[in-house]
Amino acid sequence: MSSGGGRAFLWLPLNRLKVLKMQEQTIKELRNENDSVGTRRRLEGRRAVVTGASRGIGREIALALARDGADVVINYRSSDEDADELARIVDDLGEQAWVYSADVSEMEQVKEMKRSVEKHMGNVDILVNNAGINRDTLFSKMEESAWKEVFSVNMNGVFNCTRVFLEHLEQSSYPRIINITSIVGQMGNVGQANYAASKAGIIGFTKSLAKELARKGINVNAIAPGFIETDMLSGVPDKIRERIISQIPMRRFGKPEEVARAVVFLASDDADYVTGHVLNVNGGMYL
Repeated sequence: MSSGGGRAFLWLPLNRLKVLKMQEQTIKELRNENDSVGTRRRLEGRRAVVTGASRGIGREIALALARDGADVVINYRSSDEDADELARIVDDLGEQAWVYSADVSEMEQVKEMKRSVEKHMGNVDILVNNAGINRDTLFSKMEESAWKEVFSVNMNGVFNCTRVFLEHLEQSSYPRIINITSIVGQMGNVGQANYAASKAGIIGFTKSLAKELARKGINVNAIAPGFIETDMLSGVPDKIRERIISQIPMRRFGKPEEVARAVVFLASDDADYVTGHVLNVNGGMYL
């Protein structure tokens, strides 16, 4: 699907029955979790935008927000099928999903997304800036294009979405901005100068904006995941994976749902007096 299109939950073709059966298991597990923690839904009646939501950490964030009662705008750039599968699960959990394809690095596309959300869902209360990319290489071999591309999505995307949806948040009774940064932005990493710089920039942006918007009652926080089991990590050779794990006190990689639970906390009333904070979800690798 080309950028700029929005849609509600769509039924999927029958030839994807096997995939849907897998999603049914996910729905059942999520409902069982709801039963196990009681009926309290901390985000009932609120609406959230999650950028980069079709896969990985973003997908789990969208699911966790929906499980706690929020309607969810699923932003993505190119994974139509993944976005629709996620929307189906949100719908089956009893919450509204609005799927929208937009490149967050393009301000005009973000503005179009806002207009679509207003028309079909209304104003949002929670913005989760999760979309991000990496183009890893040693700095001595890094092309200017790799630097600009990473900053365009990771930093400009955060600016674009925050600037555009700020109008909604200023009108909300429970406004939250949650930016997903990275442990790499805190401690650096070989071959990731562009990625580390962009993620460090998000931390500075978060702290500055928290001071600026506190008087308006808008909480602005960041989450810095460590090494999390996602597609980005799956391509790392076993020897390097073992070396990374040896540096993590908890001796394992994190799970996307563990990051998602931190997002729900910061989005809820439980974090009313928390702003300008960077919440580490890294197994103790960086303290």
